[in-house]
Amino acid sequence: MSATPADTSKRTWIIASGCMGAAGGLAAAVPFVSSFQPSERAKAAGAAVEVDIGALKPGEKLTVEWRGKPVWIVRRTPEQLAALPANDGLLADPNSKRKPDELTPEYARNEARSIKPEYLVAVGICSHLGCSPSDKFQAGAQPSLPSDWKGGFLCPCHGSTFDMAGRVFKNKPAPDNLEIPPHMYLSDTRLIIGEDKKA
Repeated sequence: MSATPADTSKRTWIIASGCMGAAGGLAAAVPFVSSFQPSERAKAAGAAVEVDIGALKPGEKLTVEWRGKPVWIVRRTPEQLAALPANDGLLADPNSKRKPDELTPEYARNEARSIKPEYLVAVGICSHLGCSPSDKFQAGAQPSLPSDWKGGFLCPCHGSTFDMAGRVFKNKPAPDNLEIPPHMYLSDTRLIIGEDKKA
């Protein structure tokens, strides 16, 4: 039995409608599927950050953002470095042995917690509840600090204190030292945060 012109026309219309529907469905699916891809902003948030530290003077701090976190770069004075060993007996984890792979890369497991002793590179987030500690670089008695304070950081939320190497003092709410992010020096004045020689 042969198809009539009406059947052929109907079949053509059904095929055309199906193709149009498939094309429409595909067009609707493309933005939906692409929404699962990370945005440019999200990609940038995880990217390494290059920092020029050439203008940073001793005793100064520079803050940059990496992965949505504040990262401090502190150029310590010779006096601040010399004071670090005197804190050891007062600290909860002076040698950064607690959670070493999580908080302190191998190249920063030293008294200064740094590649170059002069520079501290640390994530500026308290290990207690995620507050951002304040700079208390000046040595000596100050409100909320001991009379023999040698300089460091004070978390104003619950009173945790950290020395100039980001090491937490004993008997404070913060359980751990400040995190040292992966980083390396590209030159004497350029630093990259988020990458190191292992990456």
